[in-house]
Amino acid sequence: MPILGKTKREVVTEFRMAELVAAARKVFSERGFHNATMEEIAQLAGVAKGTIYLYYPSKQAAYWAAMEQGILGMLEATRRNMDVAGTVEAKIRTFIECKISYCEQNRDFFKIYYSEFGHSLTQPLRLRKQFRELYAQQARILKEVLEEGIRNQEIRPVAADAAAFAICDLTRSAATQRVLGWDKGELRNAVDFIFDLVWKGLGSR
Repeated sequence: MPILGKTKREVVTEFRMAELVAAARKVFSERGFHNATMEEIAQLAGVAKGTIYLYYPSKQAAYWAAMEQGILGMLEATRRNMDVAGTVEAKIRTFIECKISYCEQNRDFFKIYYSEFGHSLTQPLRLRKQFRELYAQQARILKEVLEEGIRNQEIRPVAADAAAFAICDLTRSAATQRVLGWDKGELRNAVDFIFDLVWKGLGSR
């Protein structure tokens, strides 16, 4: 019998995939892509090694699933919070806060996410293209807000696309410092610092 529009088999499949992705995130974050094995992921998820191959045919597929789930989760949380922020100023601040906060709360994901920047040249071309597209989605969310601010003369005319990527990179740097323990201060202080740099740089005057 369907459960909320899904069959029992579909529900079980989704649940199993979620378990495997969670295990993959932990193993990849601790061991890295090259040192991790599918056997370790299966063991952590509590399934037979052969079972994981029913869902993910290769280590690369499992790695990408772990990466994609984390990025999509971050995008969803960011969009949801930015949608309720009223002004351009509030939306930019919300973007910064959501991204840093999500990375802090999902450290296993962030380790994989961060390593993709450092080792992207060693990953298969297909994986790098997928990663770039998802990273670009983050920038597009911000680009739309910047273009709104330019139209409303709340910020000065800038290359919105380049500015969006710059803010993404600056925010990622702040998240890195906090996840690594280099910045042990309050989250609010980190957000205030990054936002102040960004907002003054974008100022209309």
